Amino acid sequence: MKIFQIVTAEFRRLLSTKMSVLALVALICVPILYGGLYLWANQDPYAKLTNVPVALIVEDEGANVAGKHRTIGREVADELLKSDTFDWHDVDERTAKAGLDDGGYDFAVKIPADFTESITSIQGKDPHAADIVLLTNDANNYLASTIGKQAVEKIRTTVAEKVVDEAGLTMLDALNTIRISLVDAAKGAGQLHDGLGDAVDGAGKLHDGASKLADGNAQIHDGAKQLAAGNAQLSDGLVTLTDGAQQVHGGTAKLAQIADSIDDEVQGAAGKLPGVRTDIQKRLTDRGYTQAEVNDVLAAIDPIGSDLTAAAGRVQNARSEIDRLNSGADQVAGGAAQLSAGAKTAASGSAQLADATGTAAAGSAELRDGIGTLQTGLKTAEDGAGKLATGLSDGAKKIPDTDEATRKAQAKTLADPVSISNNAITQAQNYGAGLAPFFAALAAWIGIYALFLIVKPISKRAVTALNAPIRVTIAGWATPALLGALQMLGLFGVLAITLGFQFANPLATFGLLVLASATYTAIILALNVWLGSVGQFIGLILMVLQLVTAGGTFPWQTLPAPLASLHHILPMGYVVDAMRQVMYSGAGWDRVGADIGVIVIWLLAALLAAVIGVGRMTRRQTLRDLQPSLIG
Repeated sequence: MKIFQIVTAEFRRLLSTKMSVLALVALICVPILYGGLYLWANQDPYAKLTNVPVALIVEDEGANVAGKHRTIGREVADELLKSDTFDWHDVDERTAKAGLDDGGYDFAVKIPADFTESITSIQGKDPHAADIVLLTNDANNYLASTIGKQAVEKIRTTVAEKVVDEAGLTMLDALNTIRISLVDAAKGAGQLHDGLGDAVDGAGKLHDGASKLADGNAQIHDGAKQLAAGNAQLSDGLVTLTDGAQQVHGGTAKLAQIADSIDDEVQGAAGKLPGVRTDIQKRLTDRGYTQAEVNDVLAAIDPIGSDLTAAAGRVQNARSEIDRLNSGADQVAGGAAQLSAGAKTAASGSAQLADATGTAAAGSAELRDGIGTLQTGLKTAEDGAGKLATGLSDGAKKIPDTDEATRKAQAKTLADPVSISNNAITQAQNYGAGLAPFFAALAAWIGIYALFLIVKPISKRAVTALNAPIRVTIAGWATPALLGALQMLGLFGVLAITLGFQFANPLATFGLLVLASATYTAIILALNVWLGSVGQFIGLILMVLQLVTAGGTFPWQTLPAPLASLHHILPMGYVVDAMRQVMYSGAGWDRVGADIGVIVIWLLAALLAAVIGVGRMTRRQTLRDLQPSLIG
């Protein structure tokens, strides 16, 4: 009996009645139903989150932000209501809690009354974080609560970005204002530096002038001392002059008296002269002088009269001059007295002037020294203003000169400084495609496990008739392996056509599924050969162990240590890893080869174990072989 004949006989048995055919078809459809329905249900659940009902509670009372009343909580709520993240319902807290209790809402998000106030507290003395409250009820759905936590975290990030964006823009605007002020201040400091330079030059000139002033005041002090001494001498001379003027006044008074006497005598003589002339004329005539001789005598006498008249005039003029001299001497005496008093006052004032100029000279010297100190200080201030101007200019250069659009872009970058660029080497089409390798591998095991409910592992007739354990084992393996391949073809068709999953390497993916099914067939065959119905149960245990250790959902590194060690032993983990590589076009073909190598080792080891078991069955019968199995 050949292998083909044994396989054909088993197929005839399986297709002998309508019920057996129906049972076979149903069992072939098990992996298709399991893998197809599960992956269909979870094909892209994140795209359906818009159907998840979520309560939104907004109690924010708002606060003053930059001089304007704002309610950031309501702003955030409005953005959420417009978004397509969840099926948001804007309700009060009582309605939300009632919805959580009766399952109307999967979770609720509450924005407290002090939300905006807490956000703006960063500007006050009591900065504290704003709260976003997540209300959940795990009795409704635990994963919904987990999704709610992620949603609240996303809201928190969005609010943080919004706040940082606005605060960053305000800060950048303030920095720009500071930069402008620094530029102006630098210009002002430069002007101050130039002005102080001029002031230093002016102070130098002022110092020279003050030196000259000090020297001049010293000279004035010396002159004032000399003037005081001269005024004292003048005062003494004026006293002498007053005395002399008074003496002159007395002399002129006496001289006036003498002039008056002379004038009287001359006037008297002049008054008598006509009578004397007439008397002389008569006497000469009486004595017999001729008229001519009389005229000659009179001619000689007449000049004396003229001279006497002239002398009387001169005496009158002298008298007038003596009066004027007397009056002048009187005035000189009075003026000299006044001048003497003034000279005394001038002498006193000159002394005071000397003292004052002495003080002024000392003050001028101090002023000169002070201006020298001022000049030094101005020079220091000039150097400081130069350093200030340089520092302000350098500081202004360190602050970027940006326009409003650039500052807005900078604020947005500051609010969200890190962008995530997903440069995936391979990428699953969606959530369902991401789970497909695991559930396809698991479905293959379930399908083979179900087939062994009706497929006989080993033909007892063949074992009895043939002494060929290898042929009997291969024949016992080939029947469920072929049916498993048919299962994988149906499963692959559902994944590729019905669910529309994309395969980078479809033939390799299908071939890997067939290899995995054949390997599972060999393992369950060996268990059945050695342990019968107990082996079938252990196959169920192996399925459960591989379900949790294959790393199909969470990374296998998250498993407890004992289970993590099984991940490196059991075959399903290698099937899942190889499926991911060929399905998503991974670059790890070396990994695929290594995974296939482990799977093939399991296949050959299981077949070897089955051959050994069949060989044992050909040599002796055991009580288990004679006793009917509990499982049909």
